[in-house]
Amino acid sequence: MKSSAAKPFRRPGAQIQLAILTLLASINGAHAQTTAAPAAEKAVANSDSGLIPEVVVTATKRTTSLQKTPIAITSLNAATLQDNHVQTMLDVVSLVPGFQATAQGDHGVTTMTLRGIGNDSAKTQYADPEVASFVDNVYSPRAEGATALMFDIEAIEVLRGPQGTLWGRNSTVGAVNIQTVKPELNSRAGTVEAGIGDYNRYGARAAFNMPLSDTAALRIGIVHEQHDGYVDYQKFPGVAIADQQAAYVAAGGDIATFRPINPNQFAVGNQKYSAQNQTAFRASLLWHITPQLKWNVAYEKFADRGTPSANLMQVPRAGQDFWSILSDSAPWINRDSHNVRSRLEYQVAPDMALHYIAGFSKYQGSMRFDQDGGARVPTSIRSGATWQEHTTTDSNYRSHSHELELQSVGKKDIDWQLGLYYAAEKNDIRFDIPIFNGTQDGTVGWQGSFIQPEETVDSKAAFGQATWNVSDAFHLTGGVRYTQDRRENVGGRAYTWRNTPGVPQLPLNPSMDPRVPGQGFEADVPGNDGVFKGSKVTGLIRANYEFDKDTMAYASVATGYKSGGVQDRGLPYAPETLTNYEIGSKHSFAGGKIKVNNALFYSNFKDFQFNSPVSFPDGSRGLAIENADGAKVYGFESEIAARITPDDRVSVTLAFLKTKLGALIAGSNDYTLPTCTVDTSIATCLDVTGHKLPHAPKFSTTVQYQHTFHLSDGTLTPRITAHYETEAELSVFNLGEADRQKAYGTADLGLRYQSARGWYADAYVRNASDEKVKTSAFNGFGPWLSQYKPPRTIGVNTGFDF
Repeated sequence: MKSSAAKPFRRPGAQIQLAILTLLASINGAHAQTTAAPAAEKAVANSDSGLIPEVVVTATKRTTSLQKTPIAITSLNAATLQDNHVQTMLDVVSLVPGFQATAQGDHGVTTMTLRGIGNDSAKTQYADPEVASFVDNVYSPRAEGATALMFDIEAIEVLRGPQGTLWGRNSTVGAVNIQTVKPELNSRAGTVEAGIGDYNRYGARAAFNMPLSDTAALRIGIVHEQHDGYVDYQKFPGVAIADQQAAYVAAGGDIATFRPINPNQFAVGNQKYSAQNQTAFRASLLWHITPQLKWNVAYEKFADRGTPSANLMQVPRAGQDFWSILSDSAPWINRDSHNVRSRLEYQVAPDMALHYIAGFSKYQGSMRFDQDGGARVPTSIRSGATWQEHTTTDSNYRSHSHELELQSVGKKDIDWQLGLYYAAEKNDIRFDIPIFNGTQDGTVGWQGSFIQPEETVDSKAAFGQATWNVSDAFHLTGGVRYTQDRRENVGGRAYTWRNTPGVPQLPLNPSMDPRVPGQGFEADVPGNDGVFKGSKVTGLIRANYEFDKDTMAYASVATGYKSGGVQDRGLPYAPETLTNYEIGSKHSFAGGKIKVNNALFYSNFKDFQFNSPVSFPDGSRGLAIENADGAKVYGFESEIAARITPDDRVSVTLAFLKTKLGALIAGSNDYTLPTCTVDTSIATCLDVTGHKLPHAPKFSTTVQYQHTFHLSDGTLTPRITAHYETEAELSVFNLGEADRQKAYGTADLGLRYQSARGWYADAYVRNASDEKVKTSAFNGFGPWLSQYKPPRTIGVNTGFDF
């Protein structure tokens, strides 16, 4: 590890140099293509024209053509999402260059990494993500929002690079905006789909559009998806009573109090890990109140009764299957969320519009998770293993946001927009961690409850952006945003077991209140009370030039910002800032049959926030948030879409990344680390200065191909989506092969029959080669444990449109 930290930071390698040449070559090649296209090609291409249809996006908070928008953005339409069986954010990442997402089992949430930057610990109210999530332009502040089922979706836009000016809060390295299908006036239509698959999968979804009058329409969407867990339960292998007695006495037990291990404490018939049982409903109303005033408001309910993903042994014990776990904690997820999203549009004048976007969200949930993953088999009730259970006894997140936008309409010499933004959160959580030696009948290793009865967040912002259209080809854009944040923790305490004489050693569970005296728990000192106040100005400068109707290039400098705050023990942590330098180009070739979009960037972070669970010298535990000196990321991205013939479509994404972490002494209870002598505030640590950032492969690519066969009564379309990426670290500690996902490739297969009568059948195979792809790794229990992407799954969906 020393040699890794000591190496001088070298300039980008041959891959980045190749990327630069590719970018320049594509600009020159497209610029040389000056022959005027036929007039028919100026229209938006339809599915039978042999051209790639025009894609419109809202990345600039205006409706613009993707090829004319000077931002690195990936837009996935409804057909692409359906073809790739996209249900959650985990299904999106392989379709976007430089995008990664992981499932965090002990909280059952999804965390995202974009361009090598993310935060695996952004899974509770304590930590914010670097990639912001929006649904219909309404910010989703907590990580649970990224796990919701994606249904009745019009498009997903992934904006790469800091979006701090227009999108604001926590969009440090990018933003994901999910656009739902809106009601349509004077239309009575709908779609119904049902499907089955292995692991007893079944699902159903439907959407209906209903006119209420000439000026109002209602759309209703509903979905349910369910399958058994991928992870089987192992039976307790059994230990001879004589051996248990010897181990019990060797561990300090009195033979007179000996009890054998209870095999009934190991999960056997319960709901398995990685099971899905999710339901969602959305009702959306569109009302043209007057010709100048339009209102779209939606209510959405999401319920999750599945289970989290499991910590699995990287090397299974002899005689055990890989997809299995010796679990002594039966899992559950019980969470519900309610969301209201509203957009009011008023045409103030022919050249000016006013928008008011509001969102209200309420979330409540609980869950249980086996943290130790059965890494070791107990030799007695108090020896040979560690029993560690993570339980979110109760969590409640409530938030609302309001944004007022005033913008020019139509193209003028200067296109402008101004905005005001306010968001507030009020959160509370209780999170329990009992750790016992041997089994849950053994002795306390450590246990505690983290109770945060109130944490509030208030964020205010004012922003503006303007584009000076110097000529029809040359455009200059400038933007600025002022953000003011206030975060406060009130009454938060960690209650730790104190080994009080005479108090029985019982595992902490939801029926206990550790705040009540006489149960062996005492509040840690200090508590979590504290206030953070901060403000920041972020901005954007960009120039873009259209060489001709088929070629555009841009260059930009943009800054991003994530608020600081208050962590456990009331300690503050500093804000995180980013400056991103980027040049990019967008091209159309062969009269619109081929499109190539490129981006070359350099990101310089300051005070990069690192979060991890740690032990303090006094024996208490908590979540520590430290600011690294910074981080640097170089990268190149390319997206290529081609319609080779009217029946053949190919798309390719490419991403090259080089990352380097700045100075940081990092600690974590999840890893076996040396005793910390440099930072005496935590028990164990490692100098990770100069290490590679996690979830940042040097190279990744996705290739999609499909061909349509025309039959007498319909079409048959086989498709393949192949993904490859080089090895990637799984933590900032860079602890070797076990802490790394090796280079791998996967393939998803599909076959769709579309009847001329409107019905269809779509069969799929996901992860066809059954690759075992790690998304996390840790060795705090001795053997290395990891979470993994799902194994091979197969299924078929059938439905019809009317």
